[in-house]
Amino acid sequence: MTDQTLPPQERTGYAVIGLGELTEAQLFPAFHLSQRSRLAALVSGDSNKAREQARRLGLSDADVYDYDHFEDLRERADVQAVFIVLPNSLHREFTERAARIGKQVLCEKPLAVSVQDAEAMVRVCAEAGVLLMTAYRIQYTPHHQLARELMESGQLGRVKLLDAVNVQTEPNEGQWRLKRALAGGGSLPDVGLYCLNTARYLIGEEPYEVFAWTHSTPGDPRFAEVEESVSFTLRFPSGVVSNNLCSYGAAHHRSLRVLAERANLTLDPAFDYTNLRIRNDSQTEVKEYLVKEADQFALELDHFSACVQSGRQPFTPGEEGLQDVRIIAAIYQSAAEGRPVQLQRFEGRDVFRGQPPERAERERS
Repeated sequence: MTDQTLPPQERTGYAVIGLGELTEAQLFPAFHLSQRSRLAALVSGDSNKAREQARRLGLSDADVYDYDHFEDLRERADVQAVFIVLPNSLHREFTERAARIGKQVLCEKPLAVSVQDAEAMVRVCAEAGVLLMTAYRIQYTPHHQLARELMESGQLGRVKLLDAVNVQTEPNEGQWRLKRALAGGGSLPDVGLYCLNTARYLIGEEPYEVFAWTHSTPGDPRFAEVEESVSFTLRFPSGVVSNNLCSYGAAHHRSLRVLAERANLTLDPAFDYTNLRIRNDSQTEVKEYLVKEADQFALELDHFSACVQSGRQPFTPGEEGLQDVRIIAAIYQSAAEGRPVQLQRFEGRDVFRGQPPERAERERS
């Protein structure tokens, strides 16, 4: 991250919608570390909790809104954007409500629970003249930026395969992520989306075919509504094949390997919030890159803030999130029908992405 810290009055002001674990543990600290972004308001269904948090964060009771009075933010000139951190099924509703009162929208992934919802979100924001960005933090980290640069540079030789794993256990059967009506699916739209989106980002192309399988342990009440595990393979126009595994029933593991002609890259862990590591293995040496770590959520916040301030398209706009929702639908279709599913072909690189973010400052060795 470059030293472009703005004074508070010049930063983009945000209303954060949804005060769950991610907001408390990651977003509030990220605002403290950001250079262009400022927390201005909280929106929650639990007003008492929101007021307590507001006081701890230096906000007042007047900066707290419940869902029914969300539109009152229209009068807040110091709130230019919202960050939606709600269960997946609520993303469309609050994106549309925010767009209608002229607020720019940063929305957690997945963008929506259906292609229809995601298309509507993109359309409504375009019609309202507001920006929509999908919060894909991985595309803003210095580790993944470096991996993509190394792949593009030709140092590895021609890339042949990607192998991505993102698994964890969800022990609480009451967790909203295990409810289809709220989450839209199980491990795939949550942890599996990291495998999918990171493969698309690193390769820079759009897959044209997917083949998938799903499995849930019989009798496990956690997976009465959503899938436990998914294995899916993506084929890309350049010939690269990406194999991906995700699960809610296996011990924590998050890794990614890029297998190329002359060398291989390994990111392990690949999708965690901190302590990411990237290693280059060739026939003659093993080299680990020392990358200066930066807060991933502050990076994505500040990229969106820069876009709000300049009017340019975010690197991960709504269209980028919509494409993943389309592919997720095809993955489920493939698993249900037991056959490969063809996707719409797109030529070129970064078809759905906007202007690249500034590269995070990093140290290499």
